[in-house]
Amino acid sequence: MPVKRISPQQRAEVIKRAKGVCEYCRCQARYASGPYAVDHIIPKSLGGTNRLTNLAYACSSCNGHKHTKLSGLDPLTGQFVSLFHPRRQNWEQHFAWNEDFTLMVGLTAVGRATINALYLNREEAVSTREALRILKRHPPV
Repeated sequence: MPVKRISPQQRAEVIKRAKGVCEYCRCQARYASGPYAVDHIIPKSLGGTNRLTNLAYACSSCNGHKHTKLSGLDPLTGQFVSLFHPRRQNWEQHFAWNEDFTLMVGLTAVGRATINALYLNREEAVSTREALRILKRHPPV
């Protein structure tokens, strides 16, 4: 049976819903040096579907680091927990910005594990946030 691809209409809907922002690290696609992807929150290899409820907009770094991960280590408790699910969970419940809006802070075990597993405070993301903050274009609305 042929593999079903994400349709152009689905891709457009995912981008529109995300407002052009990675649904994990909140980097804005219009300032990115690389392409963004439509991520399967639950990977197809683990039973995920192409339904809009299983699709998220992700920068190439988050998409690459997430790969097929569904859980990660909470560095505070040492427990493995589910990663952030953009369709089922609210970003603001699990994450916040530090005082200068350059670092993501995990408010919950899910947030901390996701930051850790997807390297959400990687150097290039922090540098971009710093530059955009100076230009008053970060954090995204």
